Amino acid sequence: MCIKGTTEAVNRHNTAHAHEPAFTRRSFLKFGAAVTAGTAIAAAAPPLPALAATGGGRITDLTHRLVEAFPSFLGPQAAFSEVAFDFDTAGFYGKTWTISEHIGTHIDTPGHFTEGLALVDRLDPRTLVAPIVVIDIKDKAAADPNATVEPEDLVAFEAAYGRIPRRALVAMNSGWASLVDDPDAFRGGVGFPDLNFPGFSIDATDWLVANRNPVGIGVDTMSLDPGNSATFDVHVGFLGTGRYGIESLANLDAIPPMGAQAIVGAIPWEDGSGSPCRVFAIS
Repeated sequence: MCIKGTTEAVNRHNTAHAHEPAFTRRSFLKFGAAVTAGTAIAAAAPPLPALAATGGGRITDLTHRLVEAFPSFLGPQAAFSEVAFDFDTAGFYGKTWTISEHIGTHIDTPGHFTEGLALVDRLDPRTLVAPIVVIDIKDKAAADPNATVEPEDLVAFEAAYGRIPRRALVAMNSGWASLVDDPDAFRGGVGFPDLNFPGFSIDATDWLVANRNPVGIGVDTMSLDPGNSATFDVHVGFLGTGRYGIESLANLDAIPPMGAQAIVGAIPWEDGSGSPCRVFAIS
């Protein structure tokens, strides 16, 4: 999630909270934004079937198919491709793509909104294999397009399914992936700042950091923050603790709320603030 104007928003956020006590979430942050244009979601594609894992269990693909028609955070097309080699002229087939780091199912790194923190080629691979839990807020999202995961949702989840494991990937399932065929519906508008979709609240991510030490959070929407956010508190506050976020997850209804293992296949390109990635769950 990255747009023109986020630098100013982060700086305003920093100034507004400059005198808060040292041991708040902002004690983790070194404000500064090194951002690139274009969060996007995946265009519709038939979901891949669950497959049997080699060592037992079931593999579910949590990734949207990356196509040129991805509706982006800003609205205009943000992915382009061309056939660079074809069988008739070259004897083999190959394409050249021009894309943002933040398109499709993709990872946001700690260094995306906080200068000096880890970028995608410096992520610890051990954090990219983790238990995944799925927090269902579909009822809230149906009533309010900018609904957020709150601490009480996490407490209710644990009452129903047990304690969220330490070092887990905590994913929000708002049902928003079902809207991916309609770009404006998925964005909840035509593009920033006209956006409306669910996300995490900073109170929820603060609770997770303080109590469960997750490796990251994930959402089935275009941004970790809700669509109507102008301050991007979760991008600043949560990523700033050295953790990552996954945006535009798919097929979260196909895995159990607790007990699956996630594998995040991020591209470790040089100094990348994020990358498209293939995300699987084994359950």
